[in-house]
Amino acid sequence: MNQVLFEGRFLVSMISTMIQKGSLHVRYGRMDWERLFRTADYHRVANIIYLGLLGNGGLVSERWMNRFFDRYQECLYNGDACEAGEKEVLTLLDMEEIPCIILSSSTVRGLYELSEMADLSPLRLYLDQENYVRVKGYLVDLGYETIQTYPEYGERMHRLSGLNVDIYRKMPFKTRYYEKGLRNLVLRARVRNGGKTVRILSAEDRLVYRLASAAYQYATDGLLIRDMLDLFLYHKAWRAHLDREYVMKKLQDFRIDMLAFKLLHLSYMWFGEKEDKEYIQSGESLEDVASFDVLENRIFSRGEDGKDNETDPQALGLMRLLQKDEERELRRLRHQNFHRKMAERKRAVSRFFQWVFPDYKYMSALYPNLEKAPVLLPFYWLLRGMRLMMGMLKGGNRRL
Repeated sequence: MNQVLFEGRFLVSMISTMIQKGSLHVRYGRMDWERLFRTADYHRVANIIYLGLLGNGGLVSERWMNRFFDRYQECLYNGDACEAGEKEVLTLLDMEEIPCIILSSSTVRGLYELSEMADLSPLRLYLDQENYVRVKGYLVDLGYETIQTYPEYGERMHRLSGLNVDIYRKMPFKTRYYEKGLRNLVLRARVRNGGKTVRILSAEDRLVYRLASAAYQYATDGLLIRDMLDLFLYHKAWRAHLDREYVMKKLQDFRIDMLAFKLLHLSYMWFGEKEDKEYIQSGESLEDVASFDVLENRIFSRGEDGKDNETDPQALGLMRLLQKDEERELRRLRHQNFHRKMAERKRAVSRFFQWVFPDYKYMSALYPNLEKAPVLLPFYWLLRGMRLMMGMLKGGNRRL
């Protein structure tokens, strides 16, 4: 576990150096470059690490240097193609006058001094059920195909040499607080400049969405170093124009305001410079450094270290709510399965009785005399049953 934490801190240190244009002093000899590449690739920062390793090629094996370069090259050459594909999709939606809301897009690339340091982030769209089906059809016509599904929420579609497009018919977050908070954000979305029906969130609401997403991913052990870096760069770029009181009030609706602030503070601890500190003072006392160690360790270890030692009340509260939602969903599925099995048994019993006691029309076709005396239907059921039994017995004797 110590190795995992060491690798995480190394990645953060190198990224911070690249962002701040400083110099990195690391004992490269301690590195397991295979493990480090896989960790960097998981956190989606391998392209940045490649830039940090330039000039130190002799310290990294050619094989793993090439693997880092592959990720860098993907972001370098595919970035423009993704932006063009995104523009094509959004233009089509405006032309067809399909209402939708952009949750995230490639505009995050503009936050990086070098665009190739950014990740190939998907275009995420939120739509109602009817327009969800229409948009999926348009994307299929453009050559996109589904590569991943989000049960009950939506799916990810991809086009070769193009971008990933996530389409949601329901926000991919659980708990009643998140459902209510996100519903309020969606209602405030406005039509983007030059558009018709495609809407975007305001700068404050985009920050609320990012912070709420970060807190949710942290509670579900899916928060990446890349997510923290994007959060830091977005806040740093917009902090002078944000209504802090509004942001904190909206985060309170999610019940994660202090957890979200701690994650933002941690991102500044990782990537910020000394003069950035004044922008993240909350007016409320932060907990001791140990609480940030828990946050850091849990992110680096993907939840293996720190989850059982979680101390943040809001993180614990969110985890409990998610667990309750999961248990409720399991109960619902068990209930559905029970009723499905009961319905199947009922149909099986019904088919059995229909076979044993066919209706009058079928029986009268087999026994024409039944038409003269319909009251004898039970007698003919018995007669038919005896004939079937005799046939089965004769067939069994022949096999013997």
